[in-house]
Amino acid sequence: MENAMYMMLIEKSKTYNRITKKVVEEHVANIRKLDDEGKLEICGVFKGYPGMAGMYILKADSREEAKALCDSEPLVVGGYATYKLVDFFAANRENNYLL
Repeated sequence: MENAMYMMLIEKSKTYNRITKKVVEEHVANIRKLDDEGKLEICGVFKGYPGMAGMYILKADSREEAKALCDSEPLVVGGYATYKLVDFFAANRENNYLL
């Protein structure tokens, strides 16, 4: 299949509630950097899903690159979150909804 993207599901760790303003600012700076580099398709937060913080859909050339981007996320680096990395294929009119 072509045009794989990668979904980073961000899960709260036990220290998530101790997050600092500095870490949040670093997190937002990382989002801007990914967006500026064309690596971010979309991101957002989850509300009402215990243990889940949010997600990124990343545009990377390989799973290894996507993993490196996830590993450099300040929430992960600081131990406030962990993640699951999932290959993601968008279904749309151009690819006949993956048929």
